[in-house]
Amino acid sequence: MGIVRKTQSLQLVLNAFNKTTAAISTVDLVKDLKSEINKSTIYRILDKLTDDGVLHAVIGKNGVKQYAKCKSCSKKEHTDNHPHFQCNSCGKINCLDISVTIPQIPNYKVNTVHVLIEGECSQCLQ
Repeated sequence: MGIVRKTQSLQLVLNAFNKTTAAISTVDLVKDLKSEINKSTIYRILDKLTDDGVLHAVIGKNGVKQYAKCKSCSKKEHTDNHPHFQCNSCGKINCLDISVTIPQIPNYKVNTVHVLIEGECSQCLQ
């Protein structure tokens, strides 16, 4: 699946991710863009951007899927397996630019790792 052409809808979704470093939930995207894009189009764009290695999905502590920008992924492979931090006060999820060593598991092939660290972000601590 891939982004074949840059539509106005695609640009609106990309603009939302360019305005923040935090992950964005599908619920928030639908709410923020409802006057300009329908829900089905937003979900389709998120799927395509994930398939293309532009975004990656994060499941927050409440089970809601959120998306954040990838740094070095491609259409063939998501290479930015990294931990995420969710603030218990404001709920924002941010990618952490630290590496986590994933152990080799005999007789298994690991494709994706989800590490969610919870606590208070620097803004909420102030």
